[in-house]
Amino acid sequence: QVQLVESGGGLVQPGGSLRLSCVASGFTLDYFANAWFRQAPGKEREAVACISANSSGASQHYSDSVKARFTITRDSARSMVSLQMNNLNPEDTGLYYCAAGWSTVCPVKENLANWGRGTQVTVSS
Repeated sequence: QVQLVESGGGLVQPGGSLRLSCVASGFTLDYFANAWFRQAPGKEREAVACISANSSGASQHYSDSVKARFTITRDSARSMVSLQMNNLNPEDTGLYYCAAGWSTVCPVKENLANWGRGTQVTVSS
């Protein structure tokens, strides 16, 4: 059974950092592209970071809104994909989802992905 479980969300002040983690089971995580999406209240879900499969070079891709602040990494031995988020601002608030597609390259297509249930990130003073 394919399962993705996110953790690490919480409340942080502007300028702070958080590290999100997603543990996968039921499939081999690094065989496929993995991504982090977020959905802010009243807005559509957006992709923020993606890492391609190891066979495709594990290349990293970011949305313009998080580039240079967020870093996506994968630990194949632990079947985990993480998102390090630095210099957070209130616009980063949202429910963050881990997704794994069935393709080896980014972007992860939402309608063809497996999803976790999400972890809430709130950036507020």
